[in-house]
Amino acid sequence: MQTKVFDMAGKQVGEIELSDAIFGIEPNEAVVHDVVKNHLANCRQGTQSSLTRAEVSGGGIKPWRQKGTGRARQGSIRAPQWRGGGIAFGPTPRSYAYRLNRKVRRLALRSLLSEKVIENNLVVVDALKFDAIKTKEFVKVMDAFKFEGKTLFVADIAEDFDNAFMSLRNIPNAALLTVEELNAFDIANAQKLVMTEAAANKAGEVFA
Repeated sequence: MQTKVFDMAGKQVGEIELSDAIFGIEPNEAVVHDVVKNHLANCRQGTQSSLTRAEVSGGGIKPWRQKGTGRARQGSIRAPQWRGGGIAFGPTPRSYAYRLNRKVRRLALRSLLSEKVIENNLVVVDALKFDAIKTKEFVKVMDAFKFEGKTLFVADIAEDFDNAFMSLRNIPNAALLTVEELNAFDIANAQKLVMTEAAANKAGEVFA
């Protein structure tokens, strides 16, 4: 599969051959759904909590005697049916995390990368190199490609992209990851996927 390679000014400077096994498969929407759901579940803090009748204060004595009052029998004023009482079957802190097989996660990544190609939302640039840390220079790059919405940039860890990473930190609709940091949620959440030439080649090796 051949695709165009652009420079940071938006001009075509060549072509690159993408791996069909990574960028040319039929997307599996069911697997993508499972992996994105798993990512969101693993991000949950799980700190929600409520007090049971054993944890609220008060209620150490039976409010009235068992028989003879005409009222319902009660053992504590901190039972769940009382105002100020404990919560029955309320939430407690727990972990929502669970794991999926690596083959499933890899298939989701390949499906999303292929979907970006099908939708013409994948852009390959030769490099992301800046002489200095300047946000406006990175904005010029995005304007050159007329990017709108969320844009995810992907670079190879071996590339010199420190200035690029620091330059886009203040841009709310842009993010920069390495190939090793790629995940299904970030790809699915981005409207445009921009990969450097080295990152595209690295993805063809890592996710194969």
